[in-house]
Parts: sequence; structure tokens; C-alpha cells
Amino acid sequence: MNVMEVSEEEVRAKLRTENAEFQRLEQEHRKIDKELMNFEIHVYLSPEEEIERRRLQKLKLAAKDKMMEMLRRAKAGNA
Repeated sequence: MNVMEVSEEEVRAKLRTENAEFQRLEQEHRKIDKELMNFEIHVYLSPEEEIERRRLQKLKLAAKDKMMEMLRRAKAGNA
């Protein structure tokens, strides 16, 4: 593991304990991931299920993007 990976994990751990927004986003990301797993067990999705699956994928990605931006800002502030 290189220094960059360690420092990112340290920043992530700090955000987990000190930043309520980051905690909320992580929880949301995990919750959406579990919901998406329910769609994976189906061989075929109805059009409504497919729309919901795509909506959840977009929400999950948006949460991850926000967390990554928070990580980047936190790392830049600590650099």
C-alpha cells in the first residue's frame, strides 16, 4: 500500500467520525446498494423495475460523487 492510499483512508476515517454529511452519504450509498442487489436476483425486470433500478443507480453514483469531492477537498486542505 502506498502513502497516497493510506492518507486517503485516513481522511476518509476522519470524515466518517467528524462530518455528518459524509456519514449520511455513506449510509445512503450502502442503503441504495442493498436495494440494487434486490434487482440483481431477477432474470427479467419489468419496465417499471428497470426505471427504478436506473434511478437508484443514479442516486448511488451521485452520493459517491459527493463523497469523493468531500475527500478531495479534505485532502487538499490537509496537504
